[in-house]
Amino acid sequence: MKLEKILDNLNSFEKNSFLKIIDSILADQPANAKAVDKILSETSKDLKAIDSQNIAKVFGLLESEFKECIKSEFVNTTSQLDILIDIISREGNAIMKQDWFARLYEKELTLMDKRLKKFKHDLENDKSDLDDKRKRDYLIYKKCLHTAYFNDEQNNQEKKITTDEQSILLTLSQQLELSQEEVKLINYLIIPVKKLEIDTVINELKAIGAIFYSRKTSTIYVADEVVGILRKVRGKEVPDKFFRRVLKSLKDPQINLICRKHGIDRKLPIEQKIKDIIHEGISFTGILQEDIYKEGTNLTDRKKFLNDFFDNTLKITPTIKGVLIEEKIDNLISYFEALERDEKIGISVDGYEKMLREMGQVLPKFNNYLREQYEFQEENVLNSHFLLDYNIKPKDVLEILPQEALQEFSKIKEIKTRGDLIQNVLECYKDAENLYLENYENIGFRNMAALKGNSIDIKEADIGIKFEELTKKIFTTLGFQVDEDLRASLNSTKDKADILLNISNNEIIIVECKTVKESGYNKFSSVSRQLKSYANRINGSNYKVVKSILVAPDFSDDFIKECGLEYELNLSLITASTLVQILEGFKTSKLKMFPHNLLMRDVLIQEDRVLKAIAK
Repeated sequence: MKLEKILDNLNSFEKNSFLKIIDSILADQPANAKAVDKILSETSKDLKAIDSQNIAKVFGLLESEFKECIKSEFVNTTSQLDILIDIISREGNAIMKQDWFARLYEKELTLMDKRLKKFKHDLENDKSDLDDKRKRDYLIYKKCLHTAYFNDEQNNQEKKITTDEQSILLTLSQQLELSQEEVKLINYLIIPVKKLEIDTVINELKAIGAIFYSRKTSTIYVADEVVGILRKVRGKEVPDKFFRRVLKSLKDPQINLICRKHGIDRKLPIEQKIKDIIHEGISFTGILQEDIYKEGTNLTDRKKFLNDFFDNTLKITPTIKGVLIEEKIDNLISYFEALERDEKIGISVDGYEKMLREMGQVLPKFNNYLREQYEFQEENVLNSHFLLDYNIKPKDVLEILPQEALQEFSKIKEIKTRGDLIQNVLECYKDAENLYLENYENIGFRNMAALKGNSIDIKEADIGIKFEELTKKIFTTLGFQVDEDLRASLNSTKDKADILLNISNNEIIIVECKTVKESGYNKFSSVSRQLKSYANRINGSNYKVVKSILVAPDFSDDFIKECGLEYELNLSLITASTLVQILEGFKTSKLKMFPHNLLMRDVLIQEDRVLKAIAK
């Protein structure tokens, strides 16, 4: 969930810890101080007084300083910050209840205890399965860590690892090519892990700005922007979903080479090996630079493989550039970072919803599989809005499914199985938005039976919003500028216009949307008062309302007559059916933008006259 949306869900007290951190960063005159000052001067000097959108903008300018604040917390050796960050930065843990977080924390400590016992046994046992060279690397790092932690005792000081020592240990772990999990195990051999009270854990994470906590709902939130920073602090170069995408695109022998180097059982099923590689926190760069190649593979062959892998296997366009291997991998990481920030999901939200619904019907275990993979607490997770709050997009869902399940679904739904199966499924659900447009009039009439018969699953409470969204979509496709920023700035608690079309030279068309169950919209006095109020507000804000349009599924004869007598509003009426027909006519015309003058003349706009005009 985006930072702005989380802040909107919290009260002032629940934001305080985070805002204090931002204030402390600003007090040290960060690199982007001038840009931050500009945002604050346009709103309020006090962070607590500005809106969520501007707080998010300020944070975006301070991300590098925030990252350093988090890194400095690792000096506190009792914080267990590595364990906690690994939990809250996972894909399915961005929103969770306190009791669920407590369970995940306890589960992590139990697993850590088991792994520590095995790891200690392998280090001390000459007959362990550990490679001798790897064991030597572990013992070198363990000895250095022991010295860094216990050397303070000689000076009768509190045992701790300083920032400088932490920096040296990080460099050492990188040179020894240790994974995050390997470093974590060695750390907790030297500094034993202790279970903390969950309230203590939450307060510590809140105090450093890693999480938000709503006491009212006992819910923990980790903002998408913060998750990205936490991953970088832990040395994770890309989100798990992109790491998974790359690993699933490699050949089995390459996966086995990675497993051999990092002590992962090569006899495990391929899906489990991929899961373990991600969980181990093995370097993404290290894998593409070193781990997947046979001994003796020269630099030219490695470059050749990466070029082919990026272009033809991952099918990334435009081509990932870079002369050196390091540059190519850095540019791939940048590509994935941009993809993560991109709010586009590849298909419409409606298409995503339909895909999830039909996958749940065809694959009975699909819901539970998603829950298990992402560690969700909720029972039913097959909901597009729910998953998008976790930044989980349609392709991410399809990529975690076993190949057999995806093939089974495709065969039953008669989706072609040749070529890229995931892309084939996504293509199949790209037209869901058109399905809604085809039922635009049914939505306007709130005809639930017809909508259900056309495979549209929508709550009656959401009908009005959906009708408004589709109307915006139609006007946008016609080439109009649907000005959401202007609407947000002009709307008040009392006056809320549905759609504002910004024509030019501060000239505005107001569009009001009405749904109705019975045939013929007939509440003229009510809607005219609304529109007059909107017009007065807009005209008083250096804009001029040149037209008002009312969109509804149908209008009564009396309504049309009364509209014809209304001269102040310059109001025209257009039915849902007419608007869709105009849209279809426009798509086949040579026009790039619909001539708005065609909407200025008639009381009730007739599609035949408009269609003739745009067909010329």
